[in-house]
Amino acid sequence: MTTATKPAPVPAGPTTALRPSLKVPVSLGVLSLVALVFFGFLGPSKTAEMKVSEQGDAMELPAILIPGQGGGIALAILLLAMAAYSVYLWSKGERSPKWLPIAFAVVFVFALLVWIVAGAREPSISLAGLIAGSVTLAVPLVFGSLSGVLCERVGVVNIAIEGQLLGGAFTAALVATVTHNAYVGLLAAAAAGALVSMVLAVFSIKYLVNQIIVGVVLNVLVSGLTGFLFGTVMAPDKELFNTPARLDILPIPFLSDIPIIGPILFEQSVAGYLMYVAVAVVWVGLFKTRWGLRVRAVGEHPQAADTLGINVNATRFWNVTLGGAIAGIGGAIFTLVTIDSFTKEISGGRGFIALAALIFGRWNPIGAFLASLLFGFAYNLQSILGIIGTPVPSQFMAMLPYLVTIFAVAGLVGRSRPPAASGIPYVKG
Repeated sequence: MTTATKPAPVPAGPTTALRPSLKVPVSLGVLSLVALVFFGFLGPSKTAEMKVSEQGDAMELPAILIPGQGGGIALAILLLAMAAYSVYLWSKGERSPKWLPIAFAVVFVFALLVWIVAGAREPSISLAGLIAGSVTLAVPLVFGSLSGVLCERVGVVNIAIEGQLLGGAFTAALVATVTHNAYVGLLAAAAAGALVSMVLAVFSIKYLVNQIIVGVVLNVLVSGLTGFLFGTVMAPDKELFNTPARLDILPIPFLSDIPIIGPILFEQSVAGYLMYVAVAVVWVGLFKTRWGLRVRAVGEHPQAADTLGINVNATRFWNVTLGGAIAGIGGAIFTLVTIDSFTKEISGGRGFIALAALIFGRWNPIGAFLASLLFGFAYNLQSILGIIGTPVPSQFMAMLPYLVTIFAVAGLVGRSRPPAASGIPYVKG
């Protein structure tokens, strides 16, 4: 009888086979060389003036003067150093830390800003105004992306953020006009956003309709409905139905005069302050509470959550409703803070931008907040470019956030993975 011999174990391969992907080091290296050539060697000869504070601030600091070409070369060398550090870590079989691409992006954007300002007709820009304006424009995006976080963390894809923002903007304008109270309008906007989300929840959770299709249909429905009501109700009598009360800016004495961070943190409307509270509450709720553990369990493995006694579909329904209410508050920003009345398509596709910020932020409230700030920065810089007379087309800055999102989704800042059960309906049993 012949006995089978046990095969000898295959020796492990060389350690180089275990090295992480070269995607991050190569991407950082290419962008560094681009910065060195365009921002450095081909950079403008003028000096960029960066105003840190404004007249009347509690502390008036001198402006920062950066030579266009020399500053571009110095910043490009710093970028090359970070890229080299990423390559060094790769050679040792280690991944680049999460902070490295973020720090690289900050320096790259600052180098880009110096290049743009130094090449402008009036090479001067207010950093305080730029950042404060960026935050203001990012507020609706933050609320929209938080709505997406709450929905997708329980496994429901929320394509209807655009409709929730639009519904909140219309309702806020109408109710705040009729009641002459902006705060009542803010609450009504939250209710409108929640109502749109309930429709999404009922059809996608109870009737198992494809979540993407329901979201797209809701966007079209809300757009058509608000457009019809605007034309038939608001437009004929603007004073009676479309002159909403405003959410006043509430600066905190002394703190609002601090250069740069004062206008950002301490000179906001109630909705602006709510934005910071909402980001903190959603993050703590998702990652530090029992409720958040259940929510994430439903989004990752609904069968296991059901086995542990969690009502999967009820959790999904109420999370989607809560997300809609938050998005509705974001929509109210358009009519109660940014613009003084409602117009057709006032949200301007920002619901889809909030969805991109959600993906860029890797389904994390803080990540979505930072990604929204990037989009707000691009929006604000796009408008400032025309004021300072830069030859850079404003459309280029409008493209920048989307290019960054493509890099992020491609893995520049690490693998971007949604919750495992996202978009998958759950049928008990």
